[in-house]
Amino acid sequence: MALRTKLVLVVDETLPMAHAVNAAMVTGLALGGRLPHLLAADGKDASGGVHAGLNPNPVPVLTADSADLRALAEAARADDELTVVGFNEVARRSRDYAAYLDALALTPAEEVDYVAVAVFGPRNRVNPLTKRLPLLR
Repeated sequence: MALRTKLVLVVDETLPMAHAVNAAMVTGLALGGRLPHLLAADGKDASGGVHAGLNPNPVPVLTADSADLRALAEAARADDELTVVGFNEVARRSRDYAAYLDALALTPAEEVDYVAVAVFGPRNRVNPLTKRLPLLR
């Protein structure tokens, strides 16, 4: 049975792979903290070992340029049915969270450049926003 919801992660196509993985991890953790119901039940292997429950949603990791990332974040935030988490350059360049918040408070919205955006919600709302974006390779 296909899930009615979809979770998509989009990273900046110009990021080196190590930075893309970091952006994906930071964004995924932030999204997961907002959607605790995403975890499935723990599972047991044949030897009785317990394995932590995972997110049952497939998570395509796509890429986009900075303009498309901004457009995606803005369009997704305008839809009340979607949960959106963006990881931006201000955060990526900050060495601790207090410094990030201080720098963000001084940065106009139009200068906040995204390096990753995660979107979760009804499949029919997420697909139109992301269907043309290529997979991260």
